[in-house]
Amino acid sequence: MAVSGFEGFEKRLELNFSGDDPEIGIGFRQLDFQSLEKVLHAVQCTVVSAVGNQYFDSYVLSESSLFVYPTKIIIKTCGTTQLLKSIPPLLHHAATMDLKICACRYTRGNFIFPEEQPYPHTSFEEEIVYLEENLPENLCCRKASVMPSKLSSHSWHVFSACDQSQMAMQKSPCDDQLYTVEVCMTGLDRVLARKFFRLPNDGKTGDSAGKEMSESTGICDINPNALICDFAFDPCGYSMNGIDGDRYSTIHVTPEDGFSYASFECVASIYNDIVEVLNKSVQVFRPTTVTVATTCTSHEVWMQVAKAIEPLGMKFQSCTVDDFPAAQNVVFQVFTGR
Repeated sequence: MAVSGFEGFEKRLELNFSGDDPEIGIGFRQLDFQSLEKVLHAVQCTVVSAVGNQYFDSYVLSESSLFVYPTKIIIKTCGTTQLLKSIPPLLHHAATMDLKICACRYTRGNFIFPEEQPYPHTSFEEEIVYLEENLPENLCCRKASVMPSKLSSHSWHVFSACDQSQMAMQKSPCDDQLYTVEVCMTGLDRVLARKFFRLPNDGKTGDSAGKEMSESTGICDINPNALICDFAFDPCGYSMNGIDGDRYSTIHVTPEDGFSYASFECVASIYNDIVEVLNKSVQVFRPTTVTVATTCTSHEVWMQVAKAIEPLGMKFQSCTVDDFPAAQNVVFQVFTGR
């Protein structure tokens, strides 16, 4: 009989918008909490904690994270959530605020329990069809691809679409090029994974237990400048969103043995050193397998990945590179324990 458990691998959706007014102001941040809850209800998740600053709002969800910028939405959900069902209501809300979608990117790894996924996530082909049918025609530059690795159990799925204006911007130089790093870790060290379990009837709230986990595991030291919004689930599991100016980071942990998983994601500038941050984030979990997907125009960024991970006893296995509209270069690297 097949063994099943909680699906740690997230689905990630990023939607970018534009408007006639160059000074759009708060944009999507004006969306009231009840409207956000309705969007998340379609996805099958809820808000458990939240924090914001002058740049964006951050929500820890019952299944991962939501980040709301004036003209950008990032939703990352795990388990059996139906992430892509957030697209129709978000496009509806955008229209009421005179915002027009100009780019979309959807990414995920290989599900541990693919047979448990509901529509429209039963296969990548089905996800592509849903995206094609629900995105407007102005996103005319589209590409979908599965980026393989030497490990059949690990590949990276990417769908990217944008309008002509985003394609033109992609070809022009940027003074402060930002990139996204998505790290997926499986086979967590059992001793370290136990730190993400709560004692029965511990009398703590999810927020207070989450803060203790952030401190005891060293997660709070990954970026000491970040304002951390964390939450510990009962009986186990952990989520964290970090806010540092206009940039976010996020960690999610499924610690159960047999299907343990952790993810780390951050956005940074090509002028920042990613080595220390990556090294610290992987060291918290000591996994048997690490995959890193970087989305950036600069080759220097993904070349730094091995410098961060190999000193932890991990062996480089493979690297796949592809380019996507509105996503620049996507580089998918895999490392395993020696």
